[in-house]
Amino acid sequence: MDKTEILKQYLPDAAAPVIAKWIDYFQCEFKVSRNRGTKFGDYRSPFDGKGHRISVNYNLNAYAFLVTTVHEFAHLYTWDQHQHKAKPHGTEWKSNFKRMMKPFFDLEIFPPDIKRAISNYLDNPAASSCSDLTLFRALKNYDVKEALVISVEKIPANGLFKWKDGRVFRREELLRKRYRCVEVSTNRVYLFNPVAEVELVKAS
Repeated sequence: MDKTEILKQYLPDAAAPVIAKWIDYFQCEFKVSRNRGTKFGDYRSPFDGKGHRISVNYNLNAYAFLVTTVHEFAHLYTWDQHQHKAKPHGTEWKSNFKRMMKPFFDLEIFPPDIKRAISNYLDNPAASSCSDLTLFRALKNYDVKEALVISVEKIPANGLFKWKDGRVFRREELLRKRYRCVEVSTNRVYLFNPVAEVELVKAS
């Protein structure tokens, strides 16, 4: 199976040939990675005899996989131009991300809500990365939903949810950008990202 056909397993079909060309052009090692809870993708610059390396989590939906891939290739291209002189998500990276996203806009690959979120993200200098919540929410709309899985922000006030390790929390008020949540068994307070995915605990 050639590179394009493999990429079609993870990307929208029309995007796969473009990404395959980038991999060859930049002589990049591209890896589909296991799920990493703290990040969607990763770029490593050439070091110790190794060339450019990009990895993207295997379990992303096709649109999230594409946005993450372009995000990391923009890091690669920025490094090629400026090495360590440019900030990770600075002006140079934003310009390259916008330029590298254009082919996929031209191909009309993205649904309107994702396209709008990407455009807003690129026009907003305060948004530092793909952790931008508006873009994250738009991409998550296209995930295959699991039963009872919900984001923290959608749990009603004082509602209960279960974290990945089995601990149960009560969702309380929003404190700036995170929700104050109390672990039921210990009464300890934790702060949760609004879009963190948890399991809703239904009232008995």
